[in-house]
Amino acid sequence: MLLPAEKSALPTRLTTVLFDLDDTLFDHIATARASLRASAAPLAFFQAIDFEGFYQLYSELLEEYHALLMAGRYSYEEARRLRFERLLAPYWPRATAAEIDQFVQANQVHYPRLRQPMAGALALLQALKPHYRIGIVTNNRTAEQEEKLRFLGMTGLVDALITSEDVGVPKPSPRIFEVALQRLSARPEETVLVGDNWQADVLGALAMSIRPVWLNRLGTARPLPHIAEITSFEPLADALRIIVAPS
Repeated sequence: MLLPAEKSALPTRLTTVLFDLDDTLFDHIATARASLRASAAPLAFFQAIDFEGFYQLYSELLEEYHALLMAGRYSYEEARRLRFERLLAPYWPRATAAEIDQFVQANQVHYPRLRQPMAGALALLQALKPHYRIGIVTNNRTAEQEEKLRFLGMTGLVDALITSEDVGVPKPSPRIFEVALQRLSARPEETVLVGDNWQADVLGALAMSIRPVWLNRLGTARPLPHIAEITSFEPLADALRIIVAPS
């Protein structure tokens, strides 16, 4: 018979796995790069530029305007128009308002056409689903994220989709994690969160006593060495071993 102290020392049984969506299950980076290249390729300036610098500026502006969007400063349409206007300004300074609008529209056409899943993500969810509750916690619009899950073939594998739009606050706010736990009838100590964003996912989970697993695709130095990390969902067995490790 176990004594009380021995019982408390036992690892907590994992019941729930939370995932971020963009750049965790859905490969936004690859999709955005392909879409940006396809949108700019017909334009004269594109032939003479460094694409990596062009994409880096795009990424920085996306982060900047996403934060302003989450703060309620702009609508989605306003934020999209402004970030592309600023992206094109150094490369195409004489672009008219109509030409910028055409570029924005082209990107909106190319992005869904060129979408890419994260390698190994579907197999991972299929392996987890029979044993754990699965939730998605994401900073984005509900309809857009629902559509991504359909594209990824994951709708039937997800027990709850929790978005910043529905909750009214983005990660790393504790409220969005609280809603996720409530909707999945889960306790923090029996939950793990897998995500790529250190601030929103890892620190957000830690603040709620949820064990984080950092998807570190870019090989960035880990600010807290005790945090579990993976660089890919492949091989599947390696990813599973780290994600479902006893807490």
